[in-house]
Amino acid sequence: MAAPAPFSPLIALDLVALDTETTGLDAASARLLQIGAVRLDGAVGATDEVFVSLVDPGVPIPPRSTGIHGIDDIVVAGAPAAGEALARLAAFVGEAVVVGHSIGFDIEILRREAERAGIAWSAPTALDIRPLAEAVLHDLAGYDLDALCAHLGIAIAGRHTAPGDARAAADVFTALLPRLRERGVRTLAEAQALAHQVRRREGGGEPIPAPGPALEPGARIDPYTYRHRVADLMSAPVAMLDGERPLREALALMIEREISSTIVAGADGGLGIVTERDALRAVGRLGIDALDTRLAELRSAPLVTVAADDPLYRAIGRMERLGIRHLGVVDASGDVVGAVTTRNLLRHRATAAMVLGDEIAAGEGVAGLAAAWGRVPETARKLAAEEVDPRAIASVISAEIRTLTKRAAEIAAAELGPAPVPYAVLVLGSAGRGESLLAADQDNAIVYAGAGEGGSAEAYFPRLGERIAACLDGVGIPFCKGGVMAREPAWCQSLHGWRGTVAGWIDRQRPEDLLNVDIFFDAAIVHGDRALGEGLLADAWGRARRTPSFLVALAGMARDWRSPARFLGGFRTGADGRLDLKAGGLLPIVAAARVLAIKAGTDGLPASSTAERLRAAAAAGLASRSQIEGLVGAHGAILGAILRQQIADAGVGVRLGTRVATGDLGKRGRAALREALRRVPGALDLVGEGTLRF
Repeated sequence: MAAPAPFSPLIALDLVALDTETTGLDAASARLLQIGAVRLDGAVGATDEVFVSLVDPGVPIPPRSTGIHGIDDIVVAGAPAAGEALARLAAFVGEAVVVGHSIGFDIEILRREAERAGIAWSAPTALDIRPLAEAVLHDLAGYDLDALCAHLGIAIAGRHTAPGDARAAADVFTALLPRLRERGVRTLAEAQALAHQVRRREGGGEPIPAPGPALEPGARIDPYTYRHRVADLMSAPVAMLDGERPLREALALMIEREISSTIVAGADGGLGIVTERDALRAVGRLGIDALDTRLAELRSAPLVTVAADDPLYRAIGRMERLGIRHLGVVDASGDVVGAVTTRNLLRHRATAAMVLGDEIAAGEGVAGLAAAWGRVPETARKLAAEEVDPRAIASVISAEIRTLTKRAAEIAAAELGPAPVPYAVLVLGSAGRGESLLAADQDNAIVYAGAGEGGSAEAYFPRLGERIAACLDGVGIPFCKGGVMAREPAWCQSLHGWRGTVAGWIDRQRPEDLLNVDIFFDAAIVHGDRALGEGLLADAWGRARRTPSFLVALAGMARDWRSPARFLGGFRTGADGRLDLKAGGLLPIVAAARVLAIKAGTDGLPASSTAERLRAAAAAGLASRSQIEGLVGAHGAILGAILRQQIADAGVGVRLGTRVATGDLGKRGRAALREALRRVPGALDLVGEGTLRF
């Protein structure tokens, strides 16, 4: 088992609560008498996996110590020595994160005993629940284990025994998790940083080393699988035969097209697949008669698919998870348009270092989804180390957010039962347009069929939105501070209601309306009735295109931009030495691209990403190719600066955002950022009042 990454979600960690009983309270001289440990399930609490061992200290036990824990010389007679007990404890803990109350003392006792026994010592990753409790539980008279358990309503069975106190510590930690989440502390590094801040402020206690990056290079990641989509490698057009046709026809088709499988349509309209291996097995079992066997009898069904727009790593992960070699490929409408096989992917497979696979799409619960989402920062870090374009990394992050939202919707719908009417779940904002970074929060909406005039739909969908939001928050994507979530009435409406809302936004053009429609125009449909969602979006884009005053107002939101770069060098940073590059660089480019996409008026829905929108504007003659490419490059450079800062901050538990420490960029990095910011006014020129003509 690998050691936990700093950005691992707390609820998905492998955890062990630990406590010791000793001959005294001075770690420099005390000897070990008992070890107790219990394994935790972060989402549930203490499990039945326990470790308990008495230890013979080899010295007389002081009566004063015996009076506390009840362990005397007779009790430890015949118990193993510390070295033997530590070896067994190490096997139990493995690479788990150790939690405990004032855990620094216990770790120091174990370290000294290992030193006395001549055993190599490697300190475990640890979390002290005492400073965490001090940070989130206020105005308690004390924060010893008794006080915490009393406040939280936890009964201690076996106080002042190592296993009893270890289980109590486990229960306290479990109770603290939702309170830590409310404070925005969700990862190992964030919890370590919070505990360190409290300890540094108050002093005292056995020290736990301050959190640091602790990021090993590890196996290199294969960037190809993140840069490319399934559509880039799939075999197309799809080879499909009716299930009543004989195997000989499928083999002839495979030979003719030099492919290894055929999609088979059943009488019920369902699809399956027959592969070369299926044919060989049939011949081995039936001999020459296999050639006349109906394909319906040989096919594997239902057909497992992957979306053409999915990244290649998802196809590889799905094959690995299911142990299969072929996938059907579907388009946005769900129609099968091709197939992808291990043969297509063979030279690009690097699953051991792939980091991300198919875990989110297959996740069953909050803890499993959190574990999968927790691998995203590590993936981003490795891709950045391979110098992958920041926009490609943002696309990967966004794809995982969209898949996570889809999975949350599926889980919520399974809990509530069938929906009364068709509906669609939309992801909005940066994740919708494929440009989210690691500091993501929830931006989503629900549209459902009908006029929304009461009935079961009015009761069902707000509950669906509430469950989706709760699932995402538990996984690690926090609630949107602005309330842009399907659990809010404004973002969970019938098709009729949504049309009225969007029309009001476009016609009124109030600042708050412009902010809402700004997010809405970046929507991606992730679950449910795609045609319903696309119909709503097409109506919105069409109405915006027919309202020139709205485009002028939308463009005006970016015109107040002021460059954060100083005329004679340097940047206008805050007291923390950081610069907000979202407001200071991204927003004008993104806003201009959105306005140009509406103005271009192409058939169907416009491109979603900023780079695609800008290039479409050049193709429509709204700007020169060189001007557009300059803006595309600036957009990527600014995204990259924010991403690199977020990766660094995630490793040490700093709250993620869009503020970048310009002093850490280095000379070349600062020069690249200044050049990117120098190009931002070009975006404003493209949508200026004098140039935005109709």
